[in-house]
Amino acid sequence: TALMSAANKEGIVDFARELVKMEVQILSTGGTALTLRQAGLPVKELSEEMGISPMLGGRVKTLHPNIHAGILALRDNPQHLQEMKALNINLIDMVVVNFYPFAQVANKEETTLEQALQNIDIGGPTMLRSAAKNFRYVAAVSSPEQYPGIIKELRENKGSLSIWTRRDLARRVFRSTACYDEFIANYLGDEQKERFPEVVNLNLGKVEDLRYGENPHQRAALYLDSARGEVSTSLFQQISGKKPSFNNLLDLDAALRVVREFAQPAAVIIKHTNPCGLGCASSLPEAYRKALSGDPVSAFGSIVGLNRVLDRATALKIASHSSFIEGIIAPGYQEEALQVLRTKQKWGKNVCILKTGAFSTPPKERWNMKTVEQGYLLQEEDRETYLPAQLKTVSQRRPSSQEEQDLLFAWKVSKWVKSNAIVLAKNRAVVGVGAGQMSRIDSTLIAIRKAAVRAKDTVLASDAFIPFPDVVEAAGKAGITAIIQPGGASRDKEVIKTVNEHRMAMLFTGIRHFRH
Repeated sequence: TALMSAANKEGIVDFARELVKMEVQILSTGGTALTLRQAGLPVKELSEEMGISPMLGGRVKTLHPNIHAGILALRDNPQHLQEMKALNINLIDMVVVNFYPFAQVANKEETTLEQALQNIDIGGPTMLRSAAKNFRYVAAVSSPEQYPGIIKELRENKGSLSIWTRRDLARRVFRSTACYDEFIANYLGDEQKERFPEVVNLNLGKVEDLRYGENPHQRAALYLDSARGEVSTSLFQQISGKKPSFNNLLDLDAALRVVREFAQPAAVIIKHTNPCGLGCASSLPEAYRKALSGDPVSAFGSIVGLNRVLDRATALKIASHSSFIEGIIAPGYQEEALQVLRTKQKWGKNVCILKTGAFSTPPKERWNMKTVEQGYLLQEEDRETYLPAQLKTVSQRRPSSQEEQDLLFAWKVSKWVKSNAIVLAKNRAVVGVGAGQMSRIDSTLIAIRKAAVRAKDTVLASDAFIPFPDVVEAAGKAGITAIIQPGGASRDKEVIKTVNEHRMAMLFTGIRHFRH
């Protein structure tokens, strides 16, 4: 006997039909029973078979001792079997249940608390937990993805499932119910403004194994946050090319996060999660040209990120550069653009091309998480670029309108560069980056060296305060005209004095963007 009650009806008819062919009796109720009957399958009504009736307008259907006795009875316990016979309760050998779609409903902005509560499944998880507890005798089937494998094994083993299969199904049940409950707890926690709960459960669903980790001797896999709903088969939709590696995924994610910051057409070139080139323009081809000109040497083996659909003109610019690229991520692709990428370069067939679809706003409650020895560090995502009320000119000379535009552009880019970060920019294009150095002056000198003669008349952004005048001295010698930084150093007065001596302009943002 199989008890079926599925909110997700995908594959349920075919699954039930195969069970009926094996002379399995189907018990069901509500919408599932109706679906199966409409398909011409013999179904016994659960309430009639178990001698029970729904209560509270259908709010209570399966929370009944007769049902759970049929699931939980130990087949090798004579007392259990005798009691079942005396009460005229049939044994249930398989429970096929999936839950009300709480995550999908709760994630919608228009969903009210009452609507969300109505989609908390009580009976389904309870029946599955009972079946999973008694896996030695009962199969607990919790997902349509499991149907084909179960049918295959039943056919091969004369209508039975191995103890190892039933145990694995039970394991999956307890994981899915834990995930389901965690999502509900998080949803209710939001109502209470619970920023950092006392307990955090990482409900991660495995998507796929990766070729290797950061290095070939490290194994790796991709997981997604299943507490936000069902785990998709892929982080992004892959259009063509090789499967992304661990490092590719890190860089693709960085590229997506960067270009999502900009409203105008933008292109970024990412190496080791740092932008080595980024440009904004009125058109995507021009934005990419600016990005590539930032550091064409470092663009070898890079990831390209775009915030517009890739068109043929931009694809031609990408393909015309001699350096190969690892991957491209964009909201979408024109077919002509894909044809260019696949045919114009020898790396075209292998380049990993990923489509995100229209950019969505990241959930506000998302944390940034890092591992430490035996623990995790959680923090809010760094969402602020700068606070307009705190933005102020601290130099004698105010920046020109063009300088201010470039300063705010460079400041936005510096947020995504590893600290200590220095970004040089001109005309909404990055012309030099100094990333990840232990001293700010070293990052400054690297950025100036990268820009070379192009450093003249650029602006400079520093992700954290400038502690000594040496950064300003180096900038002045290179012909840099304006600086943006958080301010707040003990030597701010010395730094400002040096800025004025070089007739530069300087803005304080009042906000820092360390990135480790």
